[in-house]
Amino acid sequence: MSKEHFKFDFKLEMVEELLQGNAECKTWYDAMCEILPLWQIYTVERVAGFIAQCGHESRNFNVFTENLNYSAAALNKILSKYFIRAGKSAQEYHRKPEKIANVIYADRMDNGPEESGDGWKYRGGGILQLTGKYNYREFAKEVDITLDQAVEYVRTKEGALDSACWFWDTNNINSYCDQQDIVGMSKRINGGTIGLEDRKKHYLHALDVLGGDYEPAEPNYNTTIKKGS
Repeated sequence: MSKEHFKFDFKLEMVEELLQGNAECKTWYDAMCEILPLWQIYTVERVAGFIAQCGHESRNFNVFTENLNYSAAALNKILSKYFIRAGKSAQEYHRKPEKIANVIYADRMDNGPEESGDGWKYRGGGILQLTGKYNYREFAKEVDITLDQAVEYVRTKEGALDSACWFWDTNNINSYCDQQDIVGMSKRINGGTIGLEDRKKHYLHALDVLGGDYEPAEPNYNTTIKKGS
């Protein structure tokens, strides 16, 4: 693939404007030209949505491995269900990312128990933070690589993009982009509207830089309202 597969003139200068503060815009641009069209992320609206949402999640494509370097105080405040509320001493996990990951991701998303090390191995990776053995395995199947290869791949620029695109496609986020539905795409990514104002700011900026206009589709008011709704 190349930039000719986009349905608009996608330029390096656009990525440099959108990823301000990122020193490797050329490498990211080349990877985008190769990977985004493979997942039909090739219109102004879809690329704007993708770069905006991923930019919000990854600090403008600068972070693509989950940071779990929490203090004991932070663990008891932010992740209290796994520590103070579970009767586990947070002090033993103070500033120990691997041990923390193995606790908070144990016995879910197809991960094994804490001692298995799955939590750390399958911690968040890529610009949309692919997390958990289940997701890594499904992504590996989709791109025809082994599970172990996927663990390494998502922490490269190409893999960070590819895994984000897989998540994007799996959750049909292109359809929300086509409607310019910022709330819809945000909810599909994080299950809610955390950081919505920043996501909107990123999206409107991306749309402007890529040459698009903000013309969201009209809401569908034809849904039958049931008694009690």
